[in-house]
Amino acid sequence: MNQNRSLFAKLADGSLVLQILVGIIAGILLASFSTSAAESVAFLGELFVGALKAIAPILVFILVAASIANQKKNAKTNMRPIVVLYLLGTFAAAITAVSMSFLFPTNLVLVSNTATTTPPEGIAEVINTLLFKIVDNPVNALMTGNYIGILAWGVGLGIVLHHASDTTKTVFGDVSHGVSQMVRFVIRLAPIGIFGLVANTFAATGFSAIAGYAQLLAVLLGSMLIIALVVNPIIVWFKIKRNPYPLVLTCLRESGVTAFFTRSSAANIPVNMALCEKLELHEDTYSVSIPLGATINMGGAAITITVLTLAAVHTLGIQVDVLTAILLSVVAAVSACGASGVAGGSLLLIPLACSLFGISNDVAMQVVAVGFIIGVIQDSAETALNSSTDVLFTASACEAAERAEQADS
Repeated sequence: MNQNRSLFAKLADGSLVLQILVGIIAGILLASFSTSAAESVAFLGELFVGALKAIAPILVFILVAASIANQKKNAKTNMRPIVVLYLLGTFAAAITAVSMSFLFPTNLVLVSNTATTTPPEGIAEVINTLLFKIVDNPVNALMTGNYIGILAWGVGLGIVLHHASDTTKTVFGDVSHGVSQMVRFVIRLAPIGIFGLVANTFAATGFSAIAGYAQLLAVLLGSMLIIALVVNPIIVWFKIKRNPYPLVLTCLRESGVTAFFTRSSAANIPVNMALCEKLELHEDTYSVSIPLGATINMGGAAITITVLTLAAVHTLGIQVDVLTAILLSVVAAVSACGASGVAGGSLLLIPLACSLFGISNDVAMQVVAVGFIIGVIQDSAETALNSSTDVLFTASACEAAERAEQADS
């Protein structure tokens, strides 16, 4: 019995990243040896993602409300610079995608089948949807994972409870810590969940489904790597004035790896919360910035929208000038902020960008279909970039604020 406890304690205290790596390798090996066996463990991945999605809305609501309610007067949350970083990073991603698409123009083989989901028809519809998400019923927002609505109600409740008695604030603080403990338990199950996700993915698709879109994937993944390893580090360096790569690599390793396999920024919120706590960031800041980043910090989505749109433009022989390319970058960045925090959310915004070039909705939806074909890689990489950048920019803003405070004192 003591030996079993000792083994469990070692697993619980061991490196989560290393355990996830073991889960990835085990999943690939299982899919290679037996497709049926790999498909039979798919439920492990579904259970893990389901647990994350179930706990994330409650975590966000409670943490946001509790942090604002217990916030000391005149406390600085550093939200303004974080939002600026989010928007700057998303626009930089769109510009990078435009440049890569011009350097490596890609042709698509447009297929006849189209997606059945209706995309938004314009920026006005995207903004309208966001506004109505804000005033969503709080119970419905929690049930459907509407993080805009959850944030709005969490902030509102926190502001009201800010003037409540100390006993009420203590209760909310205790509930917040209790939910956080539940999240830590779910995250410790990540290696098992990712083992199931990897095994099922390789068993279902392997590399055959994406082999015909090698150049398109190369442009997409190349753009995301440039943002993750070049552009974001430059932005962070200007913010913290030191070597950014230790922080960049930590965020990619401990947030990006999990997000790659869950393929959901919303599901990765608990992982990012835990990483922010590990980095010893201010809870008042990251409890708001992380769920907000899962909604508006969408550099990967901006890249997907831009690259696939310009691939369609090049395929149809449409000429694009510099001003139109800049306009596309702005539209892609704004549209990306309206992308949902679930798998494939950015693909349905491609017709919106295609409309800038007079491309019909029928053709645009064929491009969306191509996106779903390569989604096993594209959407995973996109989510990894989006989610890891949430922590990266939050940590950068917190460190810059601390440095400024030390300089003043």
